[in-house]
Amino acid sequence: MRTITAAALTDTVARLCIQANTKLPKDIVAALDRDRKAEPWPLAQETLDLLWDNMELAEEKGLPVCQDTGMACVFVELGQEVHIEGNFEEAIHEGVRRGYGEGYLRKSIVGDPLRRVNTGDNTPAAITLRLVPGDGCTVTVAPKGFGSENMSRLGMLKPADGVEGVKNFVLETVRLAGPNPCPPIVLGIGVGGSFDKVAYLAKHALLRPIDQPNPDPFYADLERELLEEINRLGIGPQGFGGQTTCLGLSIEAAPTHVAGLPVAVNVSCHVTRRAAAEL
Repeated sequence: MRTITAAALTDTVARLCIQANTKLPKDIVAALDRDRKAEPWPLAQETLDLLWDNMELAEEKGLPVCQDTGMACVFVELGQEVHIEGNFEEAIHEGVRRGYGEGYLRKSIVGDPLRRVNTGDNTPAAITLRLVPGDGCTVTVAPKGFGSENMSRLGMLKPADGVEGVKNFVLETVRLAGPNPCPPIVLGIGVGGSFDKVAYLAKHALLRPIDQPNPDPFYADLERELLEEINRLGIGPQGFGGQTTCLGLSIEAAPTHVAGLPVAVNVSCHVTRRAAAEL
């Protein structure tokens, strides 16, 4: 049995909160660079260049890539042979509290959805815990801004809707979102499971680098088809037109009931943030 202290967990989360908000993942950077160089529409290309300059300045000066530093979504893969010495959830909340304070990151969380009083420290975090074999512990912090989160959708389709129904739902989601999620966007798509499970699949799909296709060739092909069709919509960067509406997307699927076909689309902007560490 391996022991990890709550203090070590707190330190890791605090560091990852700052890292995720100031430095985009390599796969997102590469996709943005690729698409800004290939974009033929002048206004769209100029817009992508501005996003690129903003990203470089943020990393250079240690400033947030986006002013919306998001809800702190924290994913933990915890080995079954690991003992956390101390309060697991409070250690994560304290890490968010410290990271958002020390990093001078915007605090955006309200303690109640209807009474709307800001908690003042961006807590509580949204914690997802998964137990895995072994004695490892991997922590991923994925701050999620709500300009894009608000454009996300979930649908309970009929089995007869099939692949075309899923594709139409995804494309309709992008059309309805338009310029609101600050495109170019990144999509996490969940298919299957139950009402609650499919939302988790879509959120978790955003953790997979967009340059890594689904290991199942069927879903890898579907990812390519959807990306091509989305970019043919012509929404473009910030809604100004062009061929760069979506930088990439990932699909996660799970078994479901014979009578159902749940599908969820978690919309993210080009500032799709994630930073991970192993304790």
